[in-house]
Amino acid sequence: MELLKVYQKSLSDRLQTVVSQEEPAQLYEPIKYILQLGGKRLRPTLTLMTADFFGGNGDRAMNAALAVELFHNFSLIHDDIMDNAPLRRGKETVHEKWDVNTGILSGDAMLILAYRLFEDYEPEMFRKLAKLFSKTAIEVCEGQQYDVDFEERDDVTIAEYIKMIDYKTAVLVGAAMKMGAIVADASESCQEGIYEFGRNLGIAFQLQDDYLDAFGDPKNFGKQVGGDIIANKKTFLYLKALEGSSDSRALRNLFSITPEDPSDKIETVKGIYVSSGAAHATEEEIERYTKKANTVLEGIELSNENKEKLRAFGAWLMKRSV
Repeated sequence: MELLKVYQKSLSDRLQTVVSQEEPAQLYEPIKYILQLGGKRLRPTLTLMTADFFGGNGDRAMNAALAVELFHNFSLIHDDIMDNAPLRRGKETVHEKWDVNTGILSGDAMLILAYRLFEDYEPEMFRKLAKLFSKTAIEVCEGQQYDVDFEERDDVTIAEYIKMIDYKTAVLVGAAMKMGAIVADASESCQEGIYEFGRNLGIAFQLQDDYLDAFGDPKNFGKQVGGDIIANKKTFLYLKALEGSSDSRALRNLFSITPEDPSDKIETVKGIYVSSGAAHATEEEIERYTKKANTVLEGIELSNENKEKLRAFGAWLMKRSV
């Protein structure tokens, strides 16, 4: 999306210098490695874009945006360890390229570096940003724990699943946008409104990610397609399939095994997702949360031009293939 390219370029330039330390190399090289893998950088881009839309200074929002990106990548390193994931953005994960202990420690260092980026803001703004950051960080951890807990449960509800992805993914999208509004000195109502816009869009984004995990093109997706099925994750697709499928017993059985070659399992489960209507229901849910975000957007004090840009961003995000 053209709108994002200017922000992404400035972010990439600054990310190359945000980790200046060289020694010990075993601590800092993995941080530089995951940051250089690229990715969409949507969350920090949203921080810069939001600050701009509310009349703020993009340079002033840069440290907050970089903190968001460092935190997001810290969480990815730890998520990949917990999921035993081999690939991230089409490349080896940090714990595969180095080892698990290195991944844990480098991830921890990223979190600390993220907090340090707020130190250049004046005291009151530092307080607001750090308070939001801390709240969001603990919610992301809670969401990750819910995700882990669900692997051992057979009674997960759709409402519980939505809460989990809200905490694990959506709150960081909302916080990224709210940080931009805070730095731009937007009103409290605008800060809360843009947070809710981002949060609803974040839920839609994660549902789309779950859908692409099953049905995405492996050349574009950058992660192992079918990874959630291999890991027996109870995603929205899985929960909806249980509701609408005559093969619910077979689906439960498939999610109780871990075959050495998972290819047949992946294809069988994907077939159930389609035949049960779960795939279509997931697409409808993505659309529902996108519309919910746009409804919130209407009540925010922004120019019509900027509202249209945010609506276009949401529409583009839900049509992605990566």
